[in-house]
Amino acid sequence: MSPNRFRILRTKPALVATLACLIAAVVTVTVALPGDPPATPQASTSSAEPLAAEIDRSRARLDRVPNDPAGWAALGAAYVELARITGDPENYGHAQRALDRSLELRPDGNAEALLGHGLLSNALHDFTAARRYAEQALALRPNSADVYGVLVDARTQLGDIEGATAAVQRMLDLRPSVASFTRAAYDLELHGRVADARAALDMALGAATTADQIAFCRYHLGELAFDAGDLDGAETHYSAGLLAAPQHAALHQGMAKVVAARGDFDGASSRFAELTQRTPLPEYLIEWGELLEAAGRPEEAAAKYREVSARFAELEARGAIESVDAARLAAEHGDPAEAVRLARLEFDRRQSVFTADALAWSLHKAGRDTEAIVFADRAATLGWRNATHAYHRGMILTALGRPDQAAAALSDALTINPHFSPLHAPRARRTLDTLTTR
Repeated sequence: MSPNRFRILRTKPALVATLACLIAAVVTVTVALPGDPPATPQASTSSAEPLAAEIDRSRARLDRVPNDPAGWAALGAAYVELARITGDPENYGHAQRALDRSLELRPDGNAEALLGHGLLSNALHDFTAARRYAEQALALRPNSADVYGVLVDARTQLGDIEGATAAVQRMLDLRPSVASFTRAAYDLELHGRVADARAALDMALGAATTADQIAFCRYHLGELAFDAGDLDGAETHYSAGLLAAPQHAALHQGMAKVVAARGDFDGASSRFAELTQRTPLPEYLIEWGELLEAAGRPEEAAAKYREVSARFAELEARGAIESVDAARLAAEHGDPAEAVRLARLEFDRRQSVFTADALAWSLHKAGRDTEAIVFADRAATLGWRNATHAYHRGMILTALGRPDQAAAALSDALTINPHFSPLHAPRARRTLDTLTTR
């Protein structure tokens, strides 16, 4: 079967059978394109050391040949990836300067620099800019799977789900690969098609040819298992990924979540301490803080939340847009009014299920539940089986005095994943028990 016949369908598809038929073709295509750059930076590497060494070699080459626009564009993209791996926002500035230099040298027809700027904009959460750069690059390279990858990510985060699905399909048609199949899996998951998403990730794993690609696929398979409450399955995938790439930060985060879900809060805390020492990403620090809070260590948790606030300030100073995550932090552990301001600001920029949920929860924490339920309902429109979103909706409905609907939403959250949060899953259970024993 030709790879071009792959289709992501909204109706009941025979996707698993299609994936099975495609496996030989996909592996052939992947092997036949060894020189192609990866379509997504997330799939390229999990360790900073080799990438940093490559950056040093690129800089040395550019010292000798400073007027190479393609070289500067490649350097900029490498810095974006290094920022992702290390959590060091200084690399965003390095990326910006390298990409700007590439455009100075070749202001017209420079698809590589436009692609790099798209990657950078997505990393900084400026998804409108990322979409613009991707569209400009596509005008120059209409058959670039790499550019479609940037466009998929931007459209997804902007809430243009129809457009994202179309871009995923085009990316698959152009180059079935780890990058395209993992994006297809995410699109399917957002529509509640978990089994199909798992099949797409299995397809990606079958197409993986490097240790880092294997780790990347194993991480997402582990996340899919964890999000469905399957701790053993999640651990299996995370462990297999770590065998391939022992320094992969996200896999270590996954293992910490599994340990916490099994009730070993001290063991999970030790894992988060080691992880954030190497990769101090805000999401890891927030998870660690909530773990500490759940373990009855509020002062240590508060220290982590302050550290996250400082990280957000540093990231925003470097040009990142962190309104959604900052809103969630403020809603849970800070100033609900500030959370509403931040979440509203981001929702006005992009109307997605992510921003709708953030605004709903911020409004709830500010005591504005009549407004909150509108956005909680909007966050549920795609059918995404997300335990946290269902929990948020259930708590909002509880506050509105709608016990039957609240109990249904909270039961749904705990059915999807009874371990979705060491802090909030117990709250969901307590609230559900209260609602069902009245």
